[in-house]
Amino acid sequence: MSETFTFYIQPWYRKSPYFEATKRAGCRSWGLYNHMLLPTLYNDPVTEYWALLHDVTMWDVSVERCVEITGPDAFEFTNLLTCRDLTTCEVGQCKYVLLTARRGGIVNDPVLLRIEEDRFWLALADSDALLYAKGVAAFAGMGVDIEEADVSPMQIQGPKSKEVIRSLLGDEIADLGYYRCAETEVQGIPLVVSRTGWTGEVGYELYLRDASRGDELWRLVEEAGAPSGIRAIAPSEARRIEAGIFNYGSDMRPEDTPFHITGLERLVELDQDADFIGKDALRRVAEEGVDRKLVGIDIGGAPMSDEGALNDFWPVHDATDPNVEAGDGIGRVTAGAWSPRLERNIGYAWVPATHQTVGTPLALHAHDGVREATVAALPFVDPTKEIPKS
Repeated sequence: MSETFTFYIQPWYRKSPYFEATKRAGCRSWGLYNHMLLPTLYNDPVTEYWALLHDVTMWDVSVERCVEITGPDAFEFTNLLTCRDLTTCEVGQCKYVLLTARRGGIVNDPVLLRIEEDRFWLALADSDALLYAKGVAAFAGMGVDIEEADVSPMQIQGPKSKEVIRSLLGDEIADLGYYRCAETEVQGIPLVVSRTGWTGEVGYELYLRDASRGDELWRLVEEAGAPSGIRAIAPSEARRIEAGIFNYGSDMRPEDTPFHITGLERLVELDQDADFIGKDALRRVAEEGVDRKLVGIDIGGAPMSDEGALNDFWPVHDATDPNVEAGDGIGRVTAGAWSPRLERNIGYAWVPATHQTVGTPLALHAHDGVREATVAALPFVDPTKEIPKS
């Protein structure tokens, strides 16, 4: 039997411009993310999952707070923060980037939008990266201004999202290329729209630039999406795991470098001419290797659909360990959910480097007993990202 808890909304928890709209749409639980309320459930996770896969969904993700970097040295400063080479990033282009610390650890993994030649947005995961950027700027000696942009993102995700955007914003925005962005407006509401999302599906993000018009924008999206059966949902844990998308704070933390995380090694561009924070440390890690790895796992046992997703870190044990229910194990599970499409539980786990090979058996100390698990290849679905590119 599941326990019931009460979550009190305090006045210092920031509310999004869409907060009242999400209540009208049936949101019945919220979490805290970037000091702000994030809708976490409207219906049930499986119903919301199928709506995302077959139709079109809308999400309040104002919690993706944006660091805005401007000024004559904006490019050089932004390039200093990330291990990606931004000389390949044009105005109107987006990139998934990693902000790195002096020892190579990941400070945040935002989506970067290059709005203008000297104006960058970093749409943040849950961490105080704004303060980190301000701290770097205080000692960098560069001509930059670092502020939180007054923008509130909303995601439109699913195979019918292009129809909704075409109806709402026209052909030019609907036909944006994958990881491209543009400034636009609808009925005088200023927006930046990007072809990005946290799903692995076709999708867009609408960055509202006037918080006073959040409810109005929500209603316009509902109207444009009505013929396509649009519905409000919360971020889908199952779909993001299928797509190999990580969640900062649970899957990775500041002590983890990109080389510790399956798939993120590709984002460390050590051959670029420019220096970036942590470059020397990451070069050493690349040469010496890592002692542990975040990997994908197939999880045995009953479907995790009742709880929606993992809500605690399960200890990971060597499958040959006879004392699997004792001790702390060799690692931890960071994410897990039932995939209705794959008809199995999938997730991520930290394991020693000796256990990172696909097919390695593991044992998980779950809340309902010991579960068998196996290291799996990432991503679980659509490894070449043909779905979101379409």
